[in-house]
Amino acid sequence: MIHFLGVICVLILFSISLIHVYWAFGGTLWVDAVIPTKTANEKAMNPPKALTFVVAMVISGFAVIYAEKIQFFTLSSMPTWLKEYGLYVVASIFLIRAIGDFKYVGFFKKVKATEFAINDTKYFSPLCLFLGVVGLLILLI
Repeated sequence: MIHFLGVICVLILFSISLIHVYWAFGGTLWVDAVIPTKTANEKAMNPPKALTFVVAMVISGFAVIYAEKIQFFTLSSMPTWLKEYGLYVVASIFLIRAIGDFKYVGFFKKVKATEFAINDTKYFSPLCLFLGVVGLLILLI
């Protein structure tokens, strides 16, 4: 069962990475719903396309760490320290993002009435919680 959940995490992360690549190359679908906003019309940030591409690569790296840990595939070139501790870091990032007390993201965020905040509460924070919990379960089992 945990292997199946790990595969789901890998697929989710690769899909999110592909969406970021799409945005990095000029795609606009869903962009307004996923960028944190201060108010209904004021974005909290306006990430450049290069940074969006970097985020895509980092998320792909997270997917590779999950995939390697569940032995979906094996990378002999992956450093040993990354194989041993990478999932601890990634799962922690997702858990902190989900339950952290931040201004725009997480279950305990300060800004709660914007479109992004509503989407974050419904979709993004639960997804991060899922990825973090499954990551920890993979490590424990």
